Amino acid sequence: MSRRKSVALLVEMSNAYARGLLDGVISYVQQNPTWSVYLPERERGATPPNWLKNWKGDGIIARIETPEIASVVRKIRLPTVDVSAGRHIADVPWVETDDSAIARLAADHLISRGFRHLAFCSDPGFNWSHWREREFRHIVSEAGFECSVFQSTPRLSPQYSWNRDRQQMTRWLKTLPRPVGIMACYDIKAQQLLSICRDEGISVPEQIAMIGVDNDRRLCELCDPPLSSVVPNTARTGYEAAALLDRMMNGETVDATAYLIPPTGVETRQSTDVLAIDDHSISTALTYIRERAFDGITVAEVLRHVPLSRRVLESRFQQILGRTPHQEILRLRIDRVKHLLLETELPLSAIARLTGFRHPEYLSVAFKRSEGQTPREFRQRNKHAWEWSSTLIDHNTSIRKTGNSSLMWTLESGETCSHWSLASALKHEWTKRPTGANRRLPQPTSNGIPRQQVKSEALVRRSLFVVSRQWCRPESGPAAL
Repeated sequence: MSRRKSVALLVEMSNAYARGLLDGVISYVQQNPTWSVYLPERERGATPPNWLKNWKGDGIIARIETPEIASVVRKIRLPTVDVSAGRHIADVPWVETDDSAIARLAADHLISRGFRHLAFCSDPGFNWSHWREREFRHIVSEAGFECSVFQSTPRLSPQYSWNRDRQQMTRWLKTLPRPVGIMACYDIKAQQLLSICRDEGISVPEQIAMIGVDNDRRLCELCDPPLSSVVPNTARTGYEAAALLDRMMNGETVDATAYLIPPTGVETRQSTDVLAIDDHSISTALTYIRERAFDGITVAEVLRHVPLSRRVLESRFQQILGRTPHQEILRLRIDRVKHLLLETELPLSAIARLTGFRHPEYLSVAFKRSEGQTPREFRQRNKHAWEWSSTLIDHNTSIRKTGNSSLMWTLESGETCSHWSLASALKHEWTKRPTGANRRLPQPTSNGIPRQQVKSEALVRRSLFVVSRQWCRPESGPAAL
């Protein structure tokens, strides 16, 4: 029997990003049960634990964010993978989110909503903030707009004062032209800005729209209004870091380079749920496209809802949004395809039906033209950390709560599924159906949470795929989280 490898995880558990990294590491360990893991309780940037200096382990995955951590890790000379952007040790491989891709998603999200005034709020104490700011400014400049930037005092600086920083951010917000779309370097900074907007009576998203990064669900939903956020693929980042470390512990040489993981998309909430477009006809066209893009609509159908010729519509649409109506329809469909490829195990034929493509072959051609890879290649490259299962619910299936729990639902078959799984399926996969048997399905609200009381016309599909996230345990099969 081979000896188990001892691995130290120097990763805090105090924020959603770091917990996502740990999820990915856990997934790798469960698929490769030859590790013995040490995970000390620690906060971000904490001093290294005393036991680490004399530790006789095999490898380390660490957020090397301070010179102190770097010094200890360098001295013990074990295979190490860095999952921080700090770059305090240049000769070890590091796995990080792709900050340029994050900034591009945020910029496109705001520009596609018609914002012509853009701004970025930075924390210069972090490399990832610099990289996001640089790419955001580049994208805005390429689009022909100007970008205002606020450099706050680094949060980890000894000179940091929240009261002083708040006063400076307040003055900055008041100087910005309206309406303006702001990208905050991460969710915490966005929450601070939203708090200032609320206290100063600045309307969000009508006057200022806000998007953060990390999609920390609890933090985003505590914001007023709830915060839109770019979703980094932290699980895959942690998984890839663990896979690299395993190769190094097995004697393989791994380049000390950056392994950048692209984000999965944007979680749109109320803080950017607005169209900052003065042209009423284009605003109407864009609203119709966003509501019906997955129904297989064409530009001809859009034209029935605006008093414009196709040539005028396309010209004005291009002038305001930088793309044609057809390109906008395709962009929305491709984004949803990517979401379903990563979040479900649905076959391509089902994904085509759910995203408005008549045939999966059409979907494949459009996807490769847009992304430079096939849907299958995209799924394989971006989804290593999770295994999923799908339960098909027929339209005549009744659903009831399990006991007194508001978190679990029981199907007629006796199977159970989680509340969020059902909500996700209902949110993304409904169409209008007549009354009757469908009365027994919970109706989705605008945020996807099903209600027990169903109105006369439910929003459901004839068939729903309820998707639940599961870990992969090779020795015993999948076990639900």
